Amino acid sequence: MPDRAGTGAAPAVRVGDPNGPYRRRIRMVTASPGVVEGGLEDDFHHFEVTLRHERGIVTGVEARSRRWPWSTCPAAGVQLHALEGMELSTRCTAVAKVTDPRWNCTHQFDLAGLCVAHAGRGDTARQYDVELPPVVDRVTHPRLWRDGELVHEWTLVWEGRSRRLVEPAPYLDAPWQGGFIHWADEHLDPLAAEAAIVLRRACEIGMGRGMDLEAYETAADLGPYPAGVCYTQQPSISKVAFRTKGTIRDFADHPDALLAQD
Repeated sequence: MPDRAGTGAAPAVRVGDPNGPYRRRIRMVTASPGVVEGGLEDDFHHFEVTLRHERGIVTGVEARSRRWPWSTCPAAGVQLHALEGMELSTRCTAVAKVTDPRWNCTHQFDLAGLCVAHAGRGDTARQYDVELPPVVDRVTHPRLWRDGELVHEWTLVWEGRSRRLVEPAPYLDAPWQGGFIHWADEHLDPLAAEAAIVLRRACEIGMGRGMDLEAYETAADLGPYPAGVCYTQQPSISKVAFRTKGTIRDFADHPDALLAQD
């Protein structure tokens, strides 16, 4: 588990402490037969998903937004109803074959995929914890724990504006941009791929910790790079996706506050 074990409530901030790590926690629990409850929380987001299934088929998906960065994020939850009727899978990426991730909230979508895989494996409970330390001399060492056990510690290097994973094998063979998820699905077993995908996603999201996101009035103001990557960033939506200011939390010294109310 993370070394810095603060237990107090995470403070509201405009920009996270540059000397502290970004943290993310994801938890899936089989609440009763045929029902999986999932939660995801970090500095910028807190979403929940309830997945219902019967005889190997998803029968219902409900998303709840507890804390979100843009005004349009909660509306994306209805897109997850497209998963109803799909077969369960042990791969968290199976949901991408059923609905377009670009028209979903990335975090609700990822969480729903993890819930599908959780149900597909018949797991009881699973928790992922991610820590992304600050970049020092263009290097950082992101770590991931699964159910309290350290599974990954990577070395990520900045080269100009791009990033490159330099260790350990076999992950250094994966393209960091434009193909990591496909690579993981192709080269790793479902559980290993899942852990790598969770860490890779958190690394990208965690980069926002050093940004003054409160300075942007709408998602469109972020510029062309994120255009179209998710529901809120669709060109038809981003201009009316207003910043929900005052919602950023700093969990650097408060890892136990993540999903504490779940």
